[in-house]
Amino acid sequence: MLALIGASFGHAGSSLGVIAMCTQIGYACGLVLFGPLGDRMEPRRLIGMLVLANIASLLLCASAPNFAVLLAASVAIGLTAITAQIIIPTVSGLVPVQQRGKAVGSLMSGLFAGQLFARLVAGIVGAHAGWRPMYGLAVALEVILLLIVRATLPATQPHMAHQAGPETLPYGQLIRSMARLVRNEPLLREACASGFLLFAAFSALWGSLAFLLARPPYRYGSDVAGLFGLFSLLGMLASPTIGKWTDRYGGRRVVAAGALAVACAFALIAGAAFHLAWLLAGIVVLDFGSRASLVANQSRLLTIASAARSRLNTVFMSCYFAGGACGSSLGAVAAGRYGWQGLAGVGVAAACGALVVLGIGAQRVMRRRLEADQHVAGELR
Repeated sequence: MLALIGASFGHAGSSLGVIAMCTQIGYACGLVLFGPLGDRMEPRRLIGMLVLANIASLLLCASAPNFAVLLAASVAIGLTAITAQIIIPTVSGLVPVQQRGKAVGSLMSGLFAGQLFARLVAGIVGAHAGWRPMYGLAVALEVILLLIVRATLPATQPHMAHQAGPETLPYGQLIRSMARLVRNEPLLREACASGFLLFAAFSALWGSLAFLLARPPYRYGSDVAGLFGLFSLLGMLASPTIGKWTDRYGGRRVVAAGALAVACAFALIAGAAFHLAWLLAGIVVLDFGSRASLVANQSRLLTIASAARSRLNTVFMSCYFAGGACGSSLGAVAAGRYGWQGLAGVGVAAACGALVVLGIGAQRVMRRRLEADQHVAGELR
């Protein structure tokens, strides 16, 4: 819809990218500022407040009289659009531990489906009714979401109910406590580092795909490049299965398998300079590997501390999206200078870096187990 918005306000070209940037900045800020409140407030109440604020932001966008108001409203939309990042840790705490991976996989599958649905509907509504009615439709969908949450999500206490729990912490201390979690939880650091690198690899492709396809030998337009996103449907359908694998085989193994898949995907993508089939195969494998690592990482970090699930998820997703921003930039530079092979080099390097991180984590666990066994043996003597 960016072109339609630009035509409405007399803007074109690179200035339209500021709209998406403002929304992303708002989302990042909302994740850090509001995400931790899931450990302090009753989740259903927090979700309701965020949805109502998002509805107000969407209405402001739909009625924006000028470009400046639209940009401000876009920041507000991103700021209040973190509902999914409250729902995921909340629902993970409502299911048995042995089914947590499956639950997270199902939630992520729905989230990915919503993203694809939004792109499809926005294109159709924008082409036939304009961009303002699309924001109105988004308001209607948010109202439906609010009703569904009220009807299905049980009213629960914050993740910890005793006196020293996070619901008694002042807001400033709640935010600062995330740094303490990073310092004290090696599994969180491992998940953040591997998530950063693997989403950087994923974003490297999608940040430069349209540019590479516009060059010889393909010379495709951006509309054709966008159709390649349909191949992510296969990965979306696999998300619940990935969650089951996480429950059965453990998160680190599934993340490692995802990292290997990402490395193999970029080896395939390197061949896109010669034939489109290599790109198509690479996209399918990349999407599967990226989703596997995301679902497994989220599932395992949500088992670290029940009283800090929202803050753990906030730290992880902040690192995850930071990796996406870095990957988009590096991928664009590498693709501009070295083409498909340069892009593939960035992706393989990031995936190998994630494997190194996972290997270090596995060694740490093995060392602790060995020390524990030696301690038990000493006690028996």
